[in-house]
Amino acid sequence: MKTPWTRRALLTGAAAAGTTIIIKPVRAADYTFIQYHNQSDTSTLHKNLVAMWEAIRRETNGRVEAAVHAENNKLAAGDPAALKMLIAGEIQFFTLMGGIIGTVVPMAEVQQVPFAFRSAAEAHKAIDSPLGAYMGEEMAAKGMYLFPIAGFDNGMRQVTTVARPVNTPADLAGVKIRVPPGQMIFDTFQAFGAEPVTTSANLIYDSLKSGKVGAQENPLAILENFRIYEVVKYVSMTNHMWSGFNQMAHLATWRSLPDDVKDVITRNVTTYVRQQRIDQGNVNASLRDRFAAAGLIFNEVDQAPFRARLANVYATWKDKLGSKCWTLLEAEVGKLG
Repeated sequence: MKTPWTRRALLTGAAAAGTTIIIKPVRAADYTFIQYHNQSDTSTLHKNLVAMWEAIRRETNGRVEAAVHAENNKLAAGDPAALKMLIAGEIQFFTLMGGIIGTVVPMAEVQQVPFAFRSAAEAHKAIDSPLGAYMGEEMAAKGMYLFPIAGFDNGMRQVTTVARPVNTPADLAGVKIRVPPGQMIFDTFQAFGAEPVTTSANLIYDSLKSGKVGAQENPLAILENFRIYEVVKYVSMTNHMWSGFNQMAHLATWRSLPDDVKDVITRNVTTYVRQQRIDQGNVNASLRDRFAAAGLIFNEVDQAPFRARLANVYATWKDKLGSKCWTLLEAEVGKLG
């Protein structure tokens, strides 16, 4: 007959072997989740998500655990595939920029209105306002829960190129530029005369190196996280859009959780969103000097010629987003178009 292992038997065996084994009671998690995001594992987003879920695990005494997967766990189809997985409940938590959420919830593209936000701080204020609450209502109708303070930061987006700097829209004429999925960002760069091309974030490097595209646009931190600085030469400070990563949950999963667990998760999402915004802002602010020292060439850009190309984009998207959404946006940033 097999002898059952007991605490006494284990301790006796350890003593005989001259080794100390410390046995701690382990509570199996009541809730085990998967969190995806599209950034690298060196990003401020990844680091803060890992810290956030560890804080949630501690505060719930191990009742809640989550595995955080950088770069969407290497999904070949990237963000659109991960978004479908969230809506289906195959993953329970996901961060994503509003422009891509807009492929399912059109008004979420409001976060990518060109030249709407003068700074990341202004964007944070806007998305934490009634505009963000309205976006959450629209997302719930599609099976997604948006946290009250949801917007992790990416930063103001700049155009980086291989062949020449961008000073006016004419410098983008015919240039193939990588952009994320989302119709508004397509419309914006088409209005500038460029040819938008979509790839997942972790394929930007190869697309530039192979010549599939000659430009890309992202905050400076993305150049570092995905080593894009190795394959571009010019950084044109267009500040044409803000982008961030909205923390979402699968709606049915969220609604099934007890209130005390929801409270712990919500409080920590708020805490770590605010901390990551600080971290990301510091990274973006420090990188210009570092990249310039490494040989990248920076130029300041007058936004006026670019704005002049956007009258039709503003008119089209005011209609698509709806009067309520546009009014809430302009209440935060002033008159557009």
